[in-house]
Amino acid sequence: MSRYVVGIDLGTTNSALAYADTREATETAPPPIRELPIPQLVAAGEVAERSVLPSFLYLPGEREFAAEALALPWKAKGDRIVGTLAREHGAKVPGRLVGSAKSWLSHAGVDRRGPILPWSAAEGVAKVSPVEASAAYLGHLRDAWNARLGRSAEDRLGRQEVLLTVPASFDAAARELTVEAARMAGLEQVTLLEEPQAAFYAWLAQQGEAWRKQVKVGDLILVCDIGGGTTDFTLIRVAESEGELVLERVAVGEHILLGGDNMDLALAYAVARESLPGGIESLDPIQRIGLAYACRAAKETLFTDPRKPSATVTVLGRGSRVVGGSVKAELSRSLLEAVLLEGFFPFVEVTAEPDRGRRIGFAEIGLPYASDPATTKHLARFLTRQAGSLHTEGGAIHPSAVLFNGGVFQAAPLRDRVRAVLGGWAGRAIEELPAAKLDLAVAYGAAYYGLARRGRGVRIRGGTSRAYYVGIETSAPAVPGVPPPIRALCVVPMGMEEGTEVDVPGPEMGLVVGEPAQFRFFGSTVRREDREGALLERWSPDELQELEPVEAHLDAGEGRSAGEVVPVRLHSHVTEVGTLELWCRATRGQGQWKLQYNVRDGS
Repeated sequence: MSRYVVGIDLGTTNSALAYADTREATETAPPPIRELPIPQLVAAGEVAERSVLPSFLYLPGEREFAAEALALPWKAKGDRIVGTLAREHGAKVPGRLVGSAKSWLSHAGVDRRGPILPWSAAEGVAKVSPVEASAAYLGHLRDAWNARLGRSAEDRLGRQEVLLTVPASFDAAARELTVEAARMAGLEQVTLLEEPQAAFYAWLAQQGEAWRKQVKVGDLILVCDIGGGTTDFTLIRVAESEGELVLERVAVGEHILLGGDNMDLALAYAVARESLPGGIESLDPIQRIGLAYACRAAKETLFTDPRKPSATVTVLGRGSRVVGGSVKAELSRSLLEAVLLEGFFPFVEVTAEPDRGRRIGFAEIGLPYASDPATTKHLARFLTRQAGSLHTEGGAIHPSAVLFNGGVFQAAPLRDRVRAVLGGWAGRAIEELPAAKLDLAVAYGAAYYGLARRGRGVRIRGGTSRAYYVGIETSAPAVPGVPPPIRALCVVPMGMEEGTEVDVPGPEMGLVVGEPAQFRFFGSTVRREDREGALLERWSPDELQELEPVEAHLDAGEGRSAGEVVPVRLHSHVTEVGTLELWCRATRGQGQWKLQYNVRDGS
């Protein structure tokens, strides 16, 4: 085991690192968890420590900065900028600024390993991939760690146990790419943990043993996590086992690409509508991105200082349509709260459903944002869908308490609105669990989880957060234009614990070997009753969602020809690190083949 247990929050807007030195543990108490101050450029030639690292990468022009002006304590010259200076300077030159890399990492519609960012790059900018950008943030954290704590080879970050957080709704491909980014940064001992669970672990760390007095058997706690790019909902139930309170993660929500990025765009449209004669149309695409970044900075300023009535928004001019060479406007607190409260947190009925139609305003940057920005509608859908799968009476789940996470909820009016909406649905007040520092909670919780894995803390039970299925092509006569029907075979039931394996019952299947083949996977957050071997003939889109397929070329082996179909049975293994190994074992003759799919959920 490594000396340090390290939690890293790789956020859409900010990243952070917290750690525990196991040598500081005693027989009666775990070691304390501390944050890592992160040195970073805050101006050209100026380095300062900050508690978080803004998740922005700036790609300077050839003569924009002297290499010495980008020096860091561990590097005499620099060619790229990560952190505060990247965010601040990049808001003025958005065509060279990489932001929201984490959101792009979950976008299956683009080549996530390809150089696509900045999406609206200026001509001549050498773009980077979402994976490379994520690796740049992790690499900066690695260097900051090594400069402060990793003086010896054994203490370097690459040798420590690292708990790296991801949204609960990240699909398997996005999780794998996150691990790939970590390995590019030299982090080998990485375990993924869902962010809402990390936030709850931070609450446990903050409360100590007192948490047992704040909840009771039967309580359902909603973790409402809204970050820069995603909205995640998780339900944690308080149960009892052998006279002791235990915690079980019983539900996670769908992948919702909705968060602070959407709010920044909405604020940009509102500011432009109030301050520019031609509205948003008077700006070119790069200026619009710059306005969104400027609104993000203004929003954070107003959230940080509740006494400020407004914050200035500035975007550099790029054409004759902008008088004076730049755009200057004010984001007032009243406009901020009106746009966010009514646009993203409106009062709705618990039976409300998100609108399915696409909204033009949220397509500017190219990310597949949720069509409906009303977060409370998505929350209503989550609580009603899970009520059916958890056999809850009344048509919707009414949580006992809510724990907020994510930078969006640093604003008290937004927390109050969500509680008011939940209270209206339940007909009673909903308690708010006191959160730790929202900008550091996920990193702290991840470090706590690392200690809990070593027996120095409380663990949340739950196993896999989804049931997993493989698609099986049925044998049917060919019909022009009609693909063969697909059945879904359950290979991992919901809640299957890490470190367990099972033979998947059912009929023999044919496995194509010796040539490239595509394997289709499905996941479900609501089909709790399906056991391994359950074969679904049909399902609704709400029950099963198709995941990223796996492309594989399975070696035919000796005695078999390319394209041969081998009769096999399946064997599932959810490993200790959260990877699903699906073994295909020949029933006639010798041979077995492995398909690997990441289902890490941090439980």
